[in-house]
Amino acid sequence: MPRVAVLAGSKSDLPVLEPCIQTLTDLGIDRELHVMSAHRSPAKVQQFAAAAADNGFEVIIAAAGMAAHLPGVVASMTTLPVIGVPIASGSHAASGLDALLSIAQMPPGVPVACVAINGAKNAALLAAAILALKHPEVREALERLRRDQATA
Repeated sequence: MPRVAVLAGSKSDLPVLEPCIQTLTDLGIDRELHVMSAHRSPAKVQQFAAAAADNGFEVIIAAAGMAAHLPGVVASMTTLPVIGVPIASGSHAASGLDALLSIAQMPPGVPVACVAINGAKNAALLAAAILALKHPEVREALERLRRDQATA
């Protein structure tokens, strides 16, 4: 069964990730959720990212707000595809824009795919599309979901 790691930079990011977890579950994709911060627990992030492929993960979804370094730090330590989810924080007009730019503006050589601010469901769908290249059962589940969306 394909496996996706879902990383949250903080426990406060977990509610935003609920649609991601549900979508992966609906598509029959095994997932593990971990909370780790690029700033508060960098050794944990390094250990996880360096071993992710050996631990059977095929895609990593990393969500973070504000400076949002988690997706980029993870991407620098693995060759697995990393999808960043920028998280809105606070109630100011640019809420989430800081995180979006931190994830989208990665330097050449360390790519991170980036979805919309709080776009956790699309992160799961992008992970599924990546996995569908190798796993026919994921491709079938994704095609079924798209057909269902078209008739909703």
